Amino acid sequence: MFRFGSRVSVLPRSRSDVRYQCTVRLLDDTEVQCDIQKDAKGQYLIDHVCSSLNLLEKDYFGLRFVDAEKQRHWLDPVKNVCKQMKSNPPFLLCFRVKFYPPEPSRLHEEITRYELFLQLKRDLLHGRLLCSTEDAAHLGAYIIQAELGDYDQDDHPHGYVSEFKLFAKQSAKLEQKVTELHREHTRRDVQKFTYDSKSFHIYIVANEVGHPPSCGMGRSDTCMLKG
Repeated sequence: MFRFGSRVSVLPRSRSDVRYQCTVRLLDDTEVQCDIQKDAKGQYLIDHVCSSLNLLEKDYFGLRFVDAEKQRHWLDPVKNVCKQMKSNPPFLLCFRVKFYPPEPSRLHEEITRYELFLQLKRDLLHGRLLCSTEDAAHLGAYIIQAELGDYDQDDHPHGYVSEFKLFAKQSAKLEQKVTELHREHTRRDVQKFTYDSKSFHIYIVANEVGHPPSCGMGRSDTCMLKG
């Protein structure tokens, strides 16, 4: 029975019950939310994000964050998340590719190829993929092919490539080259091509995964990640 002057006692929360909110921005710009305990290690958060994506081939991916000095850091999976962040919650991190696989043909999961494809598009757009103009045009053509399918004169009118922002420094000349390559290449015969460029593996991956799964790309002399 409630009596006047009585108090409702509330048990103090133990330190292990304290949780901190984390927001992880994915490669398609959607977000995943996760609450972590104060002593949670980086691997816990990485596993949570990969699980939300049904991603099994985790080794190529990681979580990145920006510190107070605007410096980027990879979240260390074996260290405490809160101590690494050195900021007040909620924490904001980004899910990114740490390195491209040297042999993308050995990737087993469609979702892995798709996430690598999204990173490739992002790196090309923001100028972080250092490659020749010729290689950039090939990559752009395969991205267009992945988005729209094989070239069709009726479906792809003049100037259709300009509707896509593909490069940090996009020009009419580069768009025309992408259009020409898109007309030449098809999904069926991409495996028949041979390129002197070591970034041929990137073309294959970009061509194979242009849409989200129903549920690489090797570093080379001609195509490398910057920063």
